[in-house]
Amino acid sequence: MYVGRPFPIHTYFTEVHKKEGKFMILSERLQKGDTIGVIAPASPPDMNDLKRGICFFEQLGLRVKLGRHIDEVYGYLAGTDEQRLADFHEMIADPSIKGIIFARGGYGTGRIASDIDYQLVEENPKIIWGYSDITYIHTTIRQATGLVTFHGPMVESDVAKDNFDELSAQLFQQLFTPTRLHYSEQLSSLKVMVSGEASGELVGGNLSLLVSTLGTPHEIETRGKLVLMEDIGEEPYRVDAMLNQLKLAGKLKDAAGIIIGDFAKSKPKKEKPSLTLEQVFHHYFDKLSCPVMSGFKIGHCMPHFAVPLGVQAMLSTYKKSLTIEAGVK
Repeated sequence: MYVGRPFPIHTYFTEVHKKEGKFMILSERLQKGDTIGVIAPASPPDMNDLKRGICFFEQLGLRVKLGRHIDEVYGYLAGTDEQRLADFHEMIADPSIKGIIFARGGYGTGRIASDIDYQLVEENPKIIWGYSDITYIHTTIRQATGLVTFHGPMVESDVAKDNFDELSAQLFQQLFTPTRLHYSEQLSSLKVMVSGEASGELVGGNLSLLVSTLGTPHEIETRGKLVLMEDIGEEPYRVDAMLNQLKLAGKLKDAAGIIIGDFAKSKPKKEKPSLTLEQVFHHYFDKLSCPVMSGFKIGHCMPHFAVPLGVQAMLSTYKKSLTIEAGVK
């Protein structure tokens, strides 16, 4: 069992690769026969759906180990903060675990972010995969250690569902073979909001979670980066408020480019007068000096195009494409 360090330890970089002045840690690729850990750092999963999702990973040739507290329920959380944190640390510290695929999102990762042992993460780099509420962990881990993590569909909330599609399944292969990803209009219609080309480190994720880091020690860094945004269940006025907060914090003007993913279930209620989501986007993005493009099937959608975060990427509105470097070595 992992026992946490009694005091904060200075973070340093080990086994790193330097690219454009930014330290980056790539995890080892998976191989058939490897063991992955499945834990729930946020809300509790449905255990029957979790078992269904696990079958997919077993079919990939992987073994699956569940966190000790995976079936705990503490209100809207999958166990207490201490239990969820313990599961995370134990999976990181266990040398037999080659990657961590989160069960689901919901709410709760922000509650444990300040207590994560980031030196432990840095000393034991391994694949970390999830999205939605997991955005908080993606952001803190990348900024504290340089470890590349993955924004992609999760075991219970996505993989177990009947609409889990072939493309979303195929994208897990990037964990077994270093793969440069290329997104174009062959996958979905893309809309140019601001023309241009830019390269930079790919960061971001769920818009609500990115905003929740502002004013904390884990505040999202956007300067010179390609920022991905997606969300679910947020009406236009809510998206407006969140983008306004990012704007006032200087996060939009600092970005090298903006990648707008899927905003599911975000239509305004019919009985209320409202701006459209597109009008909100134009208000905040049209005057930016960086390229902005929308329509990416990244987020709470199927297919869900899984991407590594913390690697270099190139966004081109002229080619209507996004090219992303490999996330494993």
